[in-house]
Amino acid sequence: MPDLSFELISESGLDVNQETFLGKATLMFFGFTNCPDICPGTLQGLASAIEALPEERQDEVQVLFVSVDPSRDTPDRLKAYTDFFGPQVTGLTGTDDQLSALVKRMRATYGYGEADENGNYAVSHSSAIYGFNADGEAQVLLRGNQPISDLTHDIQLLLQAS
Repeated sequence: MPDLSFELISESGLDVNQETFLGKATLMFFGFTNCPDICPGTLQGLASAIEALPEERQDEVQVLFVSVDPSRDTPDRLKAYTDFFGPQVTGLTGTDDQLSALVKRMRATYGYGEADENGNYAVSHSSAIYGFNADGEAQVLLRGNQPISDLTHDIQLLLQAS
């Protein structure tokens, strides 16, 4: 896995890059706010795993939720969505070029389905969670469908690597 490197737009509407998020263990997950199951389930699982950490360690972890649906997932929409999952979750998005470059770099995938008569469409995306130490160095690849106890254990190992 490559180390953390990107240029995107935060849920606050600011241009950010990997330097913005150094200093904490980082979990990166690609998705979109209209996702019916995988995204909310994964983010809730990560939030629960972080809550299971000792309280003094919880703020040492951050989750970067990268939306691959920039036409619908504005910064304001991302903020409203990620706020539900807790203070450790930050939404990011970008231009099509920025997202394509990051997804390619991470060897992930995403694609859009055909729009229905109301303009709604599905977005297929990778479900891997990429784990980086506090210096942005790639450490681990997680699955969102792991038991919470396993996610917590893996996050503790990631914190030790930080």
